[in-house]
Amino acid sequence: MVRRSAPEPRKPLAIKAKNTRVFGRRLGDIAYTCGFWARELGVTKGLDDGGGLFSLTPSKQLYEGHRERLRARFMAEPNAIPDYELLELLLAIARPRVDTKPEAKALLKHFNDSVAEVISADPESLKAVKGVGETTIVVLKVVQEAALRLLRPQPLHTNIISSWSALTDYLTARAAYGATEQFRVIYLNRKNQMIADEAQGEGTVDHTPVYPREVVKRALELNASALIMVHNHPSGDPKPSRADIDMTRKVKDAAAAIGVTLHDHVIVGRGGILSFRTEGLL
Repeated sequence: MVRRSAPEPRKPLAIKAKNTRVFGRRLGDIAYTCGFWARELGVTKGLDDGGGLFSLTPSKQLYEGHRERLRARFMAEPNAIPDYELLELLLAIARPRVDTKPEAKALLKHFNDSVAEVISADPESLKAVKGVGETTIVVLKVVQEAALRLLRPQPLHTNIISSWSALTDYLTARAAYGATEQFRVIYLNRKNQMIADEAQGEGTVDHTPVYPREVVKRALELNASALIMVHNHPSGDPKPSRADIDMTRKVKDAAAAIGVTLHDHVIVGRGGILSFRTEGLL
């Protein structure tokens, strides 16, 4: 009878540090992939609340019914929808798998509870709000541009001077909520119909450089007969400064030298609009 010796104990598997790092990266890749598809399928609650990958629950069911009711309320009576729900619904159109109520409320809190300020905010300011990404910014900027195009006087169809209230509505939407001063010029033909509305310069919170020579040069290029200057006051107060008054006179004189009329200089602020011509400053 042949005696067999007991097998030697197996040595523990040696895992090199390099292999550990590779394994860690692979595990990270798997977790990332699972997380991506979980979000795509609308099952992110477990990921978001710290429950872990294996405790995922369909988060879509938690707000789907609320969103349907919100849509119905909006279609029945749009004016009755609170601002945060209006934003929530807007963001949900672009991000249907995400509960957008927290993001909507965060935006309003950051921008003084004003939908107009949210929509008019520049992209960098929007990025400062937690949770706001590229998709949200694009949606808000599309809405802003659509609103401006709705309000903007139609070129070669509308006499600007005889449609002053419509023009001031457009200018308020265009410039009242800017974080820095922007100088714009509206160029008109002989019938006071708009040829172009162009930004001529952008400055700081309380100053923007204006060059009369450039304003006049552009008027010649467009064959304009008249113009209206516009700039905003981020402070909200449309009262003109001494520099505003002096600059306006310089542009008026330069334009008159080539036969172009300066109809008005309008200052736009959250607190209202001021017309140089109405105030006897032109």
